Amino acid sequence: MPRLVKLYLTTYFTPALLLLVLTCPLWQVGHLSPVPLMHNTPITDSCVFYAKSLLWNITDTLKQNNLFNGFTCTEQNVELNMETRTPSLCAPKISACSGVTESEFDQDSCLTNIGKDLIYYHNFLTAQPDPERLLSPTVLFSLRELMENCFAWTLSKDVPLQQVTPDRERTYDERLNLCKVLKGFQVRTITINRAIGYISSGEHSS
Repeated sequence: MPRLVKLYLTTYFTPALLLLVLTCPLWQVGHLSPVPLMHNTPITDSCVFYAKSLLWNITDTLKQNNLFNGFTCTEQNVELNMETRTPSLCAPKISACSGVTESEFDQDSCLTNIGKDLIYYHNFLTAQPDPERLLSPTVLFSLRELMENCFAWTLSKDVPLQQVTPDRERTYDERLNLCKVLKGFQVRTITINRAIGYISSGEHSS
């Protein structure tokens, strides 16, 4: 299976669409006790906040035209991380939005795959030139907060702590690749938001 797959999107997710996918009744956040998680890291209401912040920062960054000069990012393909099974493993056992009943929800498998996604995108982003500081204080900051507070096990010697690429100008190919991967990260982060909200609400254990 290839590392990345290309899909087609012609527009960014609008705020209304993001609000819809984050507020479907299935994924609403409850106010229950923190849900124990593998490696003793709990999923709390704050994790829901960190995940939403990450999504909004990715969406806002995709609107920064100076990141993608020379082409129109909205017209480019989406590149997704295909080394994880997050969309299928994080699907709820009963989907109130679609009315489709899914298989039993495996929390550990879902969160393990989310963690692998976070590592994948963190490693990609830390390798990108960022002379305008449009990635470090926004997407990378939010991603790091989510990893540190909710997926601490993802932080290892293999995950760089900060930008490692010199602050040089990006090449055309780098800007094009960044656009495609960020769009894929946006799509995957919507799934991550749904999963974290689902787990935090306690729906998966009812």
